Amino acid sequence: MAKKGEARERITLQCSECKNENYRTQKNKKNTTERLELKKYCSNCKQTTVHKEKK
Repeated sequence: MAKKGEARERITLQCSECKNENYRTQKNKKNTTERLELKKYCSNCKQTTVHKEKK
């Protein structure tokens, strides 16, 4: 049996406007090979902005 968390990778999401690292999450690196981009709320910008995966 496969161990839990074997395909998952911890990533950090960075605001594209102020470059602040706001969120940490996980993604499945086998299913999602490209970098993640999500619209999230940035407390520094005080608005919803695009957050990109930082490596």
